[in-house]
Amino acid sequence: MKGLPVAVQVYSVREEAEKDFAGTMRKIKDIGYDGVELAGLYGIQPAEIRNILREVGLEAVSAHVPYQDLIADMEGTIDQYVTIGCTYIAVPYLVEEMRPGTPAFPEVVENIKKIGAVCKEKGITLLYHNHDFEFVKMEDGSYALDYLYANVSPDLLQTEIDTCWVNVAGEDPAAYVLKYAGRAPVVHLKDFYKEGKPAKMYELIGLDDDALEEKKKQGVFEFRPVGDGMQDMPSILDASVKAGAKWVVVEQDFSVGRTPVEAIAMSREYLKSQGW
Repeated sequence: MKGLPVAVQVYSVREEAEKDFAGTMRKIKDIGYDGVELAGLYGIQPAEIRNILREVGLEAVSAHVPYQDLIADMEGTIDQYVTIGCTYIAVPYLVEEMRPGTPAFPEVVENIKKIGAVCKEKGITLLYHNHDFEFVKMEDGSYALDYLYANVSPDLLQTEIDTCWVNVAGEDPAAYVLKYAGRAPVVHLKDFYKEGKPAKMYELIGLDDDALEEKKKQGVFEFRPVGDGMQDMPSILDASVKAGAKWVVVEQDFSVGRTPVEAIAMSREYLKSQGW
């Protein structure tokens, strides 16, 4: 199976990027990544980021841009990523009061249409990056994630399926990527290990040992390098190709037992072992 270009979400190495953005980009290139997905600009001007990435030889594939930032200054915020040269912008996360099932969610859907329209005008494509909280049922019986994609046209919004959170929500990640074939230009590769029913999976990483032991009474959740967890990664890779994806993006929110740079290197080595 011929692989796709592989990028890494800079959030995976955020502390390193904060300290030395250019040096971290060189490490990412040396590890063997083809591009990056940004998560913040670290106080660096967009033109400088563009120049650093060009000099290093990494493509600015996409960027996670907070929904609130896009609403506060839609044109100005999008223009930053146009300057950098990103092909895609992704809405990465919704705070609790804006999620499906809240009174604010219908307005969020309408605002995503507006953001997508401005992106389209500027030659950039808007994506939505899911977690597991979008897998609640709407009044029509559909998942909120599917409801969003059904109510915003593909010319204004494409998918960025996060395969970890699809799995955590109880669905098949590969099947979900294939469900949006032709609308899935970027797929997030994220692996994990899970036992039981962890109470707060977003908060289970980085706890001290005593706190972790307490949480184990309910369950354990840990992000892992790609290929080192519970995901059926070969099926996800195959689905990404069949769905017409342009890029896959490695993301590891937290690293346990190794440095973040070591973790993304392990992920890249696994993908190389699969011919990617």
